[in-house]
Amino acid sequence: MNYKHLFYVWTVLRTGSIARASEQLHLTPQTLSGQIKQLEDRLGKPLFRKSGRGLEATDAGRVVQRYADEIFTLGNALKEALSSGHDERWQPAFRVGVADSVPKSVACHVLEPALPVLTHAKLLCHEGKLPALLAELAIHRLDLVISDVPLPTSLSIKAYTHLLGSSGMTFFAAPALLKRAGFSLRRARARFPACLAQLPFLMPGTDTAVRPRLEGWLQQNALSVAVVAEFDDGALTKAFGRRGVGVFMGPTVLAAEIAAQYDVQILGAAADLVEEFYAISIERRITHAAVAAITSAARRELFA
Repeated sequence: MNYKHLFYVWTVLRTGSIARASEQLHLTPQTLSGQIKQLEDRLGKPLFRKSGRGLEATDAGRVVQRYADEIFTLGNALKEALSSGHDERWQPAFRVGVADSVPKSVACHVLEPALPVLTHAKLLCHEGKLPALLAELAIHRLDLVISDVPLPTSLSIKAYTHLLGSSGMTFFAAPALLKRAGFSLRRARARFPACLAQLPFLMPGTDTAVRPRLEGWLQQNALSVAVVAEFDDGALTKAFGRRGVGVFMGPTVLAAEIAAQYDVQILGAAADLVEEFYAISIERRITHAAVAAITSAARRELFA
């Protein structure tokens, strides 16, 4: 591949037109168009199509752009490393993927014990959907994945699930919400969980692991709640809960922390409504020092 031609294509993709790219590259539009045509002929696919007065990438063009972003960003990092004498890119790292359904406060407590162990490496955290994170784990781009579900049996990935622990769930409400509903805190606690049926409720999203467990728990307790909003993101749920929009829940192991951080009141806890947390790794037996620190601290302290 001619990387000069690739750089020309990358510049057009970023600027959105041959004319603007020509100005940046100090080339005539005719020359630039000819160079791009050579790369398209070599790849056997068009990379652009007309969009109004400009150009937009084809599907192949978007693929080229993603790779070119990495290639030329890496080139700039190389120049920086050579000029500064400090190569940050290749500093040892412990790479962790956190499923987006895991509460951020839980992830923080789970990962914190790894920091003293990583004396000569940095902690790199990535958040995303569990299947994408497991795919990264399978090709060793991640060292560990933190999840609220075990490794799905439907995925053909050779990895191992380590249970970190489990927690019951606690329900919270802002003082303004209780006042608006005519409840004192004492009365709400005395009537828990029946009081949930008389208060607006913030429901976890359908993609969260705890959602079906919550629905089962409500059914077992013959409770029908008035759902005013649903959220996949736990932090967003708590932000709305803090403003008094509705009752929300969180892990009992962090109940005091949640109440203090979001200025909300604890209504009651459900020990039989359980959320579980897992570490998923390539290792069957845990040998990585950071993974060992995470799992032992979680079992011994956080979820004890």
